[in-house]
Amino acid sequence: MSDTNYAVIYDLHSHTTASDGRLTPEELVHRAVAMRVGTLAITDHDTTAAIPAAREEIVRAGLGLTLIAGVEISTLWENHEIHIVGLNIAIEHPAMRDFLAGQHELRQQRARLIAQRLEKAHIPGAWEGAQRLADGGAVTRGHFARFLVESGSAASMADVFKKYLARGKTGYVPPRWCTIEQAIDVIHHSGGKAVLAHPGRYGLSAKWLKRLVAHFAEARGDAMEVAQCQQPPNERVQLAALARQHQLWASQGSDFHQPCPWIELGRKLWLPAGVEAVWQLWEQPGITVREV
Repeated sequence: MSDTNYAVIYDLHSHTTASDGRLTPEELVHRAVAMRVGTLAITDHDTTAAIPAAREEIVRAGLGLTLIAGVEISTLWENHEIHIVGLNIAIEHPAMRDFLAGQHELRQQRARLIAQRLEKAHIPGAWEGAQRLADGGAVTRGHFARFLVESGSAASMADVFKKYLARGKTGYVPPRWCTIEQAIDVIHHSGGKAVLAHPGRYGLSAKWLKRLVAHFAEARGDAMEVAQCQQPPNERVQLAALARQHQLWASQGSDFHQPCPWIELGRKLWLPAGVEAVWQLWEQPGITVREV
């Protein structure tokens, strides 16, 4: 199954300035159209704040783009941070609203501890710098990384994580996220579908990856991301096989954060043969696409 089988290019994983993306919601939807994406999900980290502004801009500018309301929820499983994407959610559902408020508080607490650890490592101003770069959005490790590069404490984003923010490094603070089960539950309560995000990017062995997918499926997860615009050889086929084995729908997304040479909205997003696309779940007769 490939995107050439459809008139629409689907990109179901993207970020804005509401979390750690570099484009505003308005800029993102315009770029999606420029990249020929027909259906876009905005899935910021633990927030849906960008979605109303994105929808308003689509209407104002008359863009030919379907917006899927989404979120990327941070969870903890076997001491690994695992991300669960919620697609086609009702962003004003009380359960989702309250849940994300709690996630935001956990994120703020972690960010302040990161700043304190960097301060002790003789890197002052990290909290203020990260807040400035977040520009009103949720403060993430990505904002600290940008500050450390900007301040000359590291040469690149990769260098930042190697020196400061990876497990065991100076600025690392263990996360205290919810469980996979809790994330799936709140997504379902808000009418959405739960998707295991970028399974190949957690640094898991083949054995542990199979355990993760099995756990996600047993917890009533709906789908997993099979296709990204940048993947190792054969990963897409291997993930498709896991999706079929556990009777999960297949999703695809660029995980776009900012314009760069190797990750772009809509690029190389196609699903291998033998899997069922997650968007079929809301494109069936009588199913509503929740855009706001």
